[in-house]
Amino acid sequence: MRSPASSASPFSPVQIGPLKLRNRFIKSATNEGMAKGGVPSKLLVEHHRRIAAGGVAMTTVAYCAVSPDGRTFVDQVTLDDASIPHLRALTEAVHREGAAIAAQITHGGAFNFLPSLTTKYPFSASGGFNAAGVLSGRLFKTAMTREDMDACVGEFVAAAHRAKRAGFDAVELHLGHGYLLSQFISPKYNRRRDDYGGSAAKRAKFPAEVLQRVLDAVGRDLAVSCKICVTEGFRGGATADDAVEVARVLERAGAHLLVLSGGMNVESPWTIFGSAMPKSMAETGDNAIVKLATKLMQLTAPKVEFHEMYFLEHSRKVRAAVKLPLAYLGGAKSLAGIQQAMADGFDCVAMGRALIFDPDFVNQLQSGATTVSGCTACNECVSLMYSPGGTRCVLKPAPDLSLNRAPAATPAP
Repeated sequence: MRSPASSASPFSPVQIGPLKLRNRFIKSATNEGMAKGGVPSKLLVEHHRRIAAGGVAMTTVAYCAVSPDGRTFVDQVTLDDASIPHLRALTEAVHREGAAIAAQITHGGAFNFLPSLTTKYPFSASGGFNAAGVLSGRLFKTAMTREDMDACVGEFVAAAHRAKRAGFDAVELHLGHGYLLSQFISPKYNRRRDDYGGSAAKRAKFPAEVLQRVLDAVGRDLAVSCKICVTEGFRGGATADDAVEVARVLERAGAHLLVLSGGMNVESPWTIFGSAMPKSMAETGDNAIVKLATKLMQLTAPKVEFHEMYFLEHSRKVRAAVKLPLAYLGGAKSLAGIQQAMADGFDCVAMGRALIFDPDFVNQLQSGATTVSGCTACNECVSLMYSPGGTRCVLKPAPDLSLNRAPAATPAP
């Protein structure tokens, strides 16, 4: 067990694999809604540039799919050759502000709402009924064969290479929230009876294989992190004890950093955010599937009151079990909470909503201008992911919507 970094300042540099960060603050990956038709927009560039200028060490671009079938929605970045010029415009803008930038690379698996696929049913850890596909008409999913898994590994490796070509400093493998690699880890989704099912350590075996291959491909040049769930937040889902075993597997595989999150998109979205989803989510945007799914969830969702650092107890179990760097994620919104995470031995703190509310939050904390974010955890920013302008704080002015229709690499008018 590592000794807690109780003397570490959140404003001090930290080494993550081959990458040195200027401080301990990471903008977590949150669905920006700023890649209409899959093309990164000028608004996506400005979104991350402002956060970089606001003082974070690294900002993370969400949901970069490793293949067309790996997307969840059409309006999602695919890390293909066509995206590289647009993503390079993004990374260069962030670098000019002195920050690093990570690409979160993912495959949606059975959590898929695309109009068409190259396969009859979406891939998952196990086959059978697909609860996530009820609203999209994909009632079944296909268990991946060894050949399918090998092909998927190749897609992650190719995406990591493209991220490097696009100028990213890091890649984050998404192993949480119900996407494909999370479907292998989750006992709800993984019913396999081979070497990739059973105990938490065995369920983490395929994600660890993906991690190892990505490390072999780009790990000398890019930091390679993994986002995992410290709890899935529903009965029958993975627990903090499972997260400990998963973290140990990923540590042995060589991960440079684990980002500790929680909750599942279908079964427990309120767990992700530590608070209720807004009623407006059922009315925002033009995605009928999201609207209907939200209405159904709101009928059954438990009442969840936000409190700061809501994953701290679960995350402490992981911190006690492994030595590799960890980023705490989950409701950090004050200097006191961030300092508590440092005292508990976490190496970084990842934040989403506090930085959407105020991109300059880190600079404000460091200067002493503020000690607490004004974010109310209303989660209206979540519903706006599906609006024409993408995610933003409803308490702040709306952006220029034309920027979300302009590809990032097109010259300014």
